Amino acid sequence: MITMKEWMELVNYKITEGSDYCWECYGPNAYTLDSWNGDHKGYSFSIIFDTKDQTVYEVQAHDYLHNRAYRMVNEDFAKKMKKESKRRDINKNEAWDDVNYVDLDNDDDFIQKGISIKSGEEYDTRVQVPLELPDDELFELMKIAHEKDITLNQLIEQVLQTAIDEHHLREELDDLYLKEEYDFSEGVKGAVIKS
Repeated sequence: MITMKEWMELVNYKITEGSDYCWECYGPNAYTLDSWNGDHKGYSFSIIFDTKDQTVYEVQAHDYLHNRAYRMVNEDFAKKMKKESKRRDINKNEAWDDVNYVDLDNDDDFIQKGISIKSGEEYDTRVQVPLELPDDELFELMKIAHEKDITLNQLIEQVLQTAIDEHHLREELDDLYLKEEYDFSEGVKGAVIKS
């Protein structure tokens, strides 16, 4: 999880607002700080942390120009936040009207997006996913990438995109009650003819 120091450096120590965090999920010492550039087509950053031990519970980056919002929630407190959100009947995924948060898992991803948002530069809107593989599987993937004459990152991206596409397709088929008539085992993208 990003630290207080990293967040403060990201916002150049410019704090525009602060207040007690009034939800219970992060404990009695939760406090929120905001850093806004004062432009409704600009950006703002927020951090929720513990005033006693400096635990960071949540950080947010708001790109008003492009209507994008990113956040990281401390995994030790994510369930508590979701549970309280449900109890309060508040959609904590919504950053503002029709804009939902994109949850990030990688500190560097959050920081790089934040730096780009601040400087008004274009940035990669994809989410970086930490991936740990055993050495033997990593070696096999490297060989496959080499055979395809692409980078390992490109291969991993293709594999993940295929899995995401198949997941979305399965959801669509569930809605159409056709799931049992579809074959994913060989990557077939059509109905299976049963004999």
